[in-house]
Amino acid sequence: MHQPEIQPRKDKDAVRQNGPQMKKLIHLALPVRLIHMPNGERGALELACTYDIHPRGARLRSSHNLKVGDLVTVERGRMKSICQVVWAANPNSPLRGQFTVECVEGSRTPWEEELRQMEEQYLPLAPGWPYRKQPMNPFGRGEQNRRRRPRFQVNGDVNLAELGGRSRVEGGRLEEISEFGCLISSGNLLAPGTGLRLVLNTCDVSLALRGHVRYTARNRAMGVEFNEIRQGDRPLLDYVLKQLRKPRVEDFADLEVITEHLAAAAR
Repeated sequence: MHQPEIQPRKDKDAVRQNGPQMKKLIHLALPVRLIHMPNGERGALELACTYDIHPRGARLRSSHNLKVGDLVTVERGRMKSICQVVWAANPNSPLRGQFTVECVEGSRTPWEEELRQMEEQYLPLAPGWPYRKQPMNPFGRGEQNRRRRPRFQVNGDVNLAELGGRSRVEGGRLEEISEFGCLISSGNLLAPGTGLRLVLNTCDVSLALRGHVRYTARNRAMGVEFNEIRQGDRPLLDYVLKQLRKPRVEDFADLEVITEHLAAAAR
């Protein structure tokens, strides 16, 4: 059987490095057929359903153990596309079994018409938004105690589009994130109060939110507070925060070095 001449992407950053990052994404369940293609050959057939769809692919769920770089054929009606897995959830996370594909062969995706007819939907991130008793003050002494959720240091990319289409910022760096906001470093800062659509690319997933700039710091960074999250992306945000909450291996390595140093000094 003919094997498609496709080079699987092995790098874990494939989602961030390929394609437009401000792409339209619709949270929609569509029944599809998956044909697994080990070694590029036709394999097992599986019935599946999309979680969300975008112009180049979709997020789905499978009972098979799929890895980044694997090939699958996605069929819906008479439409089919050969796709490559560009992200697979941690099997020990609540997203286990979920994976994202991008189409690598075929001029049309099986959900092209749905994408044309539908618009992205955003949901409030927290009940009662936007009413708050106190404004956020990133420089106050009590800021650490007033934060509603923990903040985590993180490495990632950010693309921003000002609501209304007047300005667009690409190449921003995601430095910190919490459930309700993030810190972004960029050479092009926007004024406090500016409404934004953000796409955050971190922990091998992409998620979109709407928010506004709360403050700028030292002409290099801006704090953004989230207002809404794209429908279907809330589990991805929870996934990112849970991944960041885990202790890093380097932390334990540093702890061992310090322990040995103190033990030697005590002799």
